[in-house]
Amino acid sequence: MSLDDILAHGSSFQTASETLRLVLQRVSVAGLKLHPQKCRFMRKEVEFMGHRLGGRRHQHTAAPLYHLLQKGRGFTWMPHCQQAFNYLQKALTEALIGCLVQMFFIHSIGAFQSTLLVWMALDRYFAICTPLYYHERMALTRFLKFIIPLVLRNVFMDSLLVSLAGKLSFCRNVMNHCFCEHMALVELACGSTAINNLVGLMTVVLIPLVDFIIITASYIIIFSSVPKSGGSGVKALQTCVTHIVVIIVSLTIALVAFLSYRIRNGLPAESRVFFSTMYVLFPNCFNPITYGIRTAKIRQNKSVK
Repeated sequence: MSLDDILAHGSSFQTASETLRLVLQRVSVAGLKLHPQKCRFMRKEVEFMGHRLGGRRHQHTAAPLYHLLQKGRGFTWMPHCQQAFNYLQKALTEALIGCLVQMFFIHSIGAFQSTLLVWMALDRYFAICTPLYYHERMALTRFLKFIIPLVLRNVFMDSLLVSLAGKLSFCRNVMNHCFCEHMALVELACGSTAINNLVGLMTVVLIPLVDFIIITASYIIIFSSVPKSGGSGVKALQTCVTHIVVIIVSLTIALVAFLSYRIRNGLPAESRVFFSTMYVLFPNCFNPITYGIRTAKIRQNKSVK
């Protein structure tokens, strides 16, 4: 016979000690043994089944609701009970809303990074393959047809992702992550998350994967047109090196972050948090350095010539 968890609490050190003494006495009488490394004593807060119990954040506010459930007391719903219920409901729902808002902006930033690489690939395509019409093609009124559809796609998919996550029922309220990430939040849900996983997969396919296909197609055309353009095309192609490096790094991190939640194989939770954090932070820190180094080299070569 084995027991998973035993919780003993008290409102003071004396009552907690007395409760603990009774629990240990019952365990001894039953002939059970406790694992020393799993025992925690005199904690102000404990995490149990995904919930953080204890603390004083809502202790006094929830007291009227707690007294309703005490043995020997009648269940009478008073105005102060309704006030306590409204306060706790507001605190829990606002926390979820704040998490969903943060999730939307974080995923929007990630989608924008991918879409920005598409716009840069189109810029290189027009500059190398149609240099005489570059300014005409890159005019704002004409380039908007490449901007607006991709922006609407990103906003729609991110909004759908967040709205479906907000409709879930959660069994736990402790997220093992440093920010509100979609898969980390979905893991806290009680019921089926098949639709959320499907929409998450669709988001990956429709944003980074489609962007990667567009970028790859544009560079295939660019590379095929360079031999025909002679030396000027080769010089123009040198400006694409930085863009290609940024694409490889960004998409590699995005792929690793995505697979870390789909393919577990004993991967520590800290590793998943690290990869998903790098997906947001690393491109923003790495790209300026890459472009800065490359621009300095181009300027240096021009000054030497």
